[in-house]
Amino acid sequence: MLGSTHGTLTTDSRRARVIACGEQPSPVVHGRPADVDDLDVSGRPLYADVPDLDRFFRPESVAVVGASDAEGRPNTGITRQLIAWAERVGARLHPVHPTRQSVFGIPCSPSLADLPEQVDLAVLLVGDPLPVIGELAEAKVKFAVAFASGFAETGAEGAAAQARLAAAVRRSGLRLLGPNTNLNAFEKFRDDLDGPAIALITQSGHQGRPVFAMQELGVRLSHWAPTGNEADLETADFISYFSEQPEIGAIACYVEGLKDGRSFLLAADRAARRKVPVVAVKVGRTETGARTAASHTGKLTGADTVVDAAMRQYGVIRVDGLDELQDTAALLARAGAPRAEGVVVYSISGGTGAHFADLATAAGLPLPGLSAAKQAELHQWIPEYLSVTNPVDNGGHPVGDWRGRKIIDAILADPEVGVLICPITGPFPPMSDKLAQDLVDAAEQTDKLVCVVWGSPVGTEAAYRETLLGSSKVATFRTFANCITAVRAYLDHHRFVAAYRSPFDEAPRTPSPSFRKTQALMRPGQQLSEHAAKQLLRAYGIRVPREQLVTSAAAAVRAASLVGYPVVMKASGAQIAHKTELGLVKIGLTSASQVRDAYRELTDIARYEGISLDGVLVCQMVERGVEMVVGVTHDQLFGPTVTVGLGGVLVEVLRDAAVRVPPFGEDQARGMLGELRGRALLEGVRGGPPVDVDALVEVVLRVQRMALELGDDIAELDINPLMVLPRGQGAVALDALVVCR
Repeated sequence: MLGSTHGTLTTDSRRARVIACGEQPSPVVHGRPADVDDLDVSGRPLYADVPDLDRFFRPESVAVVGASDAEGRPNTGITRQLIAWAERVGARLHPVHPTRQSVFGIPCSPSLADLPEQVDLAVLLVGDPLPVIGELAEAKVKFAVAFASGFAETGAEGAAAQARLAAAVRRSGLRLLGPNTNLNAFEKFRDDLDGPAIALITQSGHQGRPVFAMQELGVRLSHWAPTGNEADLETADFISYFSEQPEIGAIACYVEGLKDGRSFLLAADRAARRKVPVVAVKVGRTETGARTAASHTGKLTGADTVVDAAMRQYGVIRVDGLDELQDTAALLARAGAPRAEGVVVYSISGGTGAHFADLATAAGLPLPGLSAAKQAELHQWIPEYLSVTNPVDNGGHPVGDWRGRKIIDAILADPEVGVLICPITGPFPPMSDKLAQDLVDAAEQTDKLVCVVWGSPVGTEAAYRETLLGSSKVATFRTFANCITAVRAYLDHHRFVAAYRSPFDEAPRTPSPSFRKTQALMRPGQQLSEHAAKQLLRAYGIRVPREQLVTSAAAAVRAASLVGYPVVMKASGAQIAHKTELGLVKIGLTSASQVRDAYRELTDIARYEGISLDGVLVCQMVERGVEMVVGVTHDQLFGPTVTVGLGGVLVEVLRDAAVRVPPFGEDQARGMLGELRGRALLEGVRGGPPVDVDALVEVVLRVQRMALELGDDIAELDINPLMVLPRGQGAVALDALVVCR
């Protein structure tokens, strides 16, 4: 994978080798390595250029290599489609074939070198594109598309062929889409639709069909990038490019695998800065990863967990189904920012309203009760015996006359209301026809979001096909679930971008003094002892208990008197991952005799188990607080990641953890705590005091700094338990495990 060439170097040494040896840091567009000043302290890029893809999507001239007009040949149908596409976009098309004089009446060039002009785009209808790359470079072609299959999708041999193709493309300076792609980029897009458009990115062309078909429902699409195997151009490149296009209101993605984690984050960051929503289906939720982890943190963090967290961290809206992708992207593309966050459910049936309200509330949508004054206003047109608190039940009859529009306008006039949702579970003409028209008319005159769920399984009714779908102001859905998913994403997105500050702007570029202190502690390929691991933490300002490492029973007794009773004694050695399971921890020791006996017992167990010790730790006993775990693992795609969760001996049973990919700020660190199921423990339960959340956040941020500076040297870091003390008293790392890469 690109960008992994410098993965085992650290900070200053990495930078020196990048300069001296010409190594390329993580990939950026146009094959240009990042300047050293554009790298963070880990040697990863902080910025990525936006590829100029204008001449890819709207070329002035196109060459079709391998063009054909022979009946029955696959290339013939493709050539015909490309000719029609070139006419639509106003491009001059040049067939290239060594033995044909013309193709479909268009003069044919025998080779790329014989083209009558320099072309923007070459479409390669050849079985092996590799030999053509050099010719494309000599002809100064800007872009190429390779349809050929038989590359990384076929196994190791194909992957090697793809690596050779990618290397040739990098040397050539052109940009390649594919291989193993298709004709989706050259589809016919409707040009009679207005409003912001959806740009579509898919690694599997067929999976984009439902979104593309939304044009028939009046939703505008502007681009389709079928990235295929991504030997060169990748999903991140297209996200960056689409984020810069003023016509694009949302980016919809179907992703099977990300090529480079940092490139994806930089692209998502660009979209977040520009407030462009990115909605993605990412397959692979059930993948757990094949790594064997020594630390609790490593066992908590599967590959998809990291992908999910990274997307959430940068505001990418992850959905599961293609139906959710199309509905959510359409809403986000067409709806302006909310005027308020309150959601009101309005229905002609109390049962429908209650059902929808239950689902919406469970999904986290805010359904505030309407004020007494607003309820009194609504009861002018709705019988008093019906509830108008929220949901609003009109009983049915008011929608059939002038009262229907009055009710809708009154709800939308409430300053606390930003979204009105009207679920219509089935048509009931003529009243449903008038209700649909009233909703459309009201939506045309308000800057608030109006959503309709048309639940009829038929979908041929005029109220649906003509009235609702004929309006670009009403967001129309077919299911409760998709409406709720889309509205929640809409509110979440605008809340996220309103507060977004790019973490790349503040990411450290130079190593801290702590980094230099820790170099002598590193043992490549080995696990550090607890004593050495705690020295590492102490170097980064993370508090550890008072403790001494001793090698005799007499020294243990002296250490206990200095540390202060009661004490904890633990065997310390590089081979020990989990001491409790082996009986290598003794707690609550209150006398010299207990300390002396504990020392002998610990060393006897270690000798019996064949464990080499560097000594026994005599530690201050810290009891009162909440046990947490904070750690670092190394993800193959994103590099170092930071995890925080409920800790202690049940950490792997509870599996209550949150993860982030550095760099991130304090707001994200606090957000991690908010994701924990057991977060109430931090606020105090059963009369217990609230703990020092600020100190916990500070530890997370200091561990993040370690991840940035040491993450490529550390395979796993685990602080468990981190005892978070009552508010104002800090947090103490009671145990630590570090495995060096």
